[in-house]
Amino acid sequence: MAEQREQGEPVVVAAPSEAAEETESSTPLPSLADLIAQIPAETREVMDELFRAKFTTVKRVPKKSLKA
Repeated sequence: MAEQREQGEPVVVAAPSEAAEETESSTPLPSLADLIAQIPAETREVMDELFRAKFTTVKRVPKKSLKA
């Protein structure tokens, strides 16, 4: 998309679909340990080396806070 913008071409951004509606906030969030366990160990090691990524908490983010 960046290359298209540089070349002066119009860039079409897909509108969010209705299927991506917010889920009910009453559903419990999974535990942090469960989510971390889903990431392969090799991937966690690479993320730590590259980004010093540390998982500290699980939070529900409002849809309006995310970029479209």
